[in-house]
Amino acid sequence: MSTLSSIFDAVTPLSYGFDKDIRLKIDNKTKPPGALGQLETLARQMANVQCELHGEFVELEVTSPTIMVFAADHGVAVHGVSIAPQAVTEQMVHNFLAGGAAINCFCSANDVRLKVVDCGVIEPITSDSDNFVVSRMGAGTKDFSVEPAMSLGQVEAAISQGAALAFAELSQGTNVMGFGEMGIGNTSSASAILAALSDMPVNESVGLGTGINHDQLFVKQQLVQQALSRIQGATASPLIVLQELGGFEIAHMVGAMLACASEKKLILVDGFICSVAALVAVKLKPEVRDFMVFCHASAEKAHEKVMQVLDAQPLLNLEMRLGEGTGCALAIPLLRAAAAFYNDMATFESAQVVL
Repeated sequence: MSTLSSIFDAVTPLSYGFDKDIRLKIDNKTKPPGALGQLETLARQMANVQCELHGEFVELEVTSPTIMVFAADHGVAVHGVSIAPQAVTEQMVHNFLAGGAAINCFCSANDVRLKVVDCGVIEPITSDSDNFVVSRMGAGTKDFSVEPAMSLGQVEAAISQGAALAFAELSQGTNVMGFGEMGIGNTSSASAILAALSDMPVNESVGLGTGINHDQLFVKQQLVQQALSRIQGATASPLIVLQELGGFEIAHMVGAMLACASEKKLILVDGFICSVAALVAVKLKPEVRDFMVFCHASAEKAHEKVMQVLDAQPLLNLEMRLGEGTGCALAIPLLRAAAAFYNDMATFESAQVVL
């Protein structure tokens, strides 16, 4: 726990000491106040993070943006809670490494680096790809409907290792890091975690995920309810909730998000599952919220609730529900656009525009 404590202690809130000047800079651009909508909010957040990091008023940069996709299997998947068999987790990791997935296309289109991490796929994956990292906590989690998904030691190790992997990427010059996931059954895990950490009933937290039918949805809801009944009284601790309900990839993301916040770097949050990881991170260390950018509104029905809990407004709404960090990759051009107008757009005075 000492390693986790050091990670938690390193996360400090933004002071917003530069915020007044940042707002003045944005408002003095050649536009009506607020005319660029969420881009102004995004630029302001980016500026507060980067100015405080450097200790002075600076221009905005998006340097070496990176997305880490964490992959793991889930014991609850044996109950058929997905349209796909569990073997698809491993198959999709190979697809990522071969460059054939949506996230590969979007990263390539937007000049984003991609890292793929095996956190606990059932069958160990071997690859000599520079984009591949092994950080296995086991051959998938256990079935959370009947027993804890993992041990407390595995939770702590997964968070610590997720942080270590993020620190390694940040040391290469990355100042914007996004996260994605792959794991058959992980919407069940995320739905259960959400229900345990909020007042949301199971019939609202559990959705169709990959597109299951209504019979499968009923089974999925029953399994989550069974798990919540099993851990009744243990939901006050986010770490215990994570231990009981999984998964390895979610725990890795929590650690990686904490690491980014501790280094005062922007965190790009993808859809439903990544947003639940963000919720866990915020429950553990509320200050991490200052550094989070929520990239898109997932079509998974409970995602809107997570956004409400986190007081977040996603940048995009494309009705996506794929995961993989795809929303993060698509949001990168918006960060670049926000930086560009903040840095280069004329002021009324410089453009000699008189209202």
